[in-house]
Amino acid sequence: MSVTTVPLRPVSKGGLWLMWIGLIALLVAGAAFAFTGTPRISFETVKAGTGNKPVLGDVVLIKYEGRLDDGTVFDKNEQTPMEVAGVVPGFSEALTRMQKGGRYKIVIPWQLGYGETARGPIPAKSNLHFDVELIDYKTEAEIAQLRMQMQQQQMMQQQMQQQGAPGGAPGAPVPAPQP
Repeated sequence: MSVTTVPLRPVSKGGLWLMWIGLIALLVAGAAFAFTGTPRISFETVKAGTGNKPVLGDVVLIKYEGRLDDGTVFDKNEQTPMEVAGVVPGFSEALTRMQKGGRYKIVIPWQLGYGETARGPIPAKSNLHFDVELIDYKTEAEIAQLRMQMQQQQMMQQQMQQQGAPGGAPGAPVPAPQP
C-alpha cells in the first residue's frame, strides 16, 4: 500500500493577518448581535433548591422582596401564592428556573418587566431587582384536583344547610310562635 502525500503551501504572513482580522470581525459581529438582541434576565442561584421546576400552568408559593435600581423597595411579601403565567414575562421566566427551597437573585430588564408603563411605585422603564425564595409550588393538575374537592365540599355544605333549616330554605326566617 502506498501513501501519497500532498504538499501544502505555506501561508504567507499577509494571508495569516487577513485570517486573524476576519476572525476578529466575526467575533465582534457575533457580540454585537448578542447585545442588541432580546433582553435577558439576570439569574443567580444563592442557595440551590431540589426537585422539579414549576411550569407556566403552576402556582408557586414564594417569599420575595422587589427593589428598583436605586434600592427602593417597591414590594415585599413573606408568603404569597402566584400563578407562574400571571406575572410579568421576566418574573415568569425566572420562576420556571427555580426549585423548591432555593433562593435566587433576579434582575429583570424593564422590557421584560412593566415596560414603558408606570405601575404604582414603579416608574416606567424600571429594571426590577428581586430576592426570591421558592417555598413550594402546586402543579396545574394538583390545583384542578383541589378546586374540584372544594366545589364538592361546598355542594355538600349547601345540601346540609337546605336539609337542616326549618321551613326549607337556608337562612329563611323562622316564624314567631303565635300567642
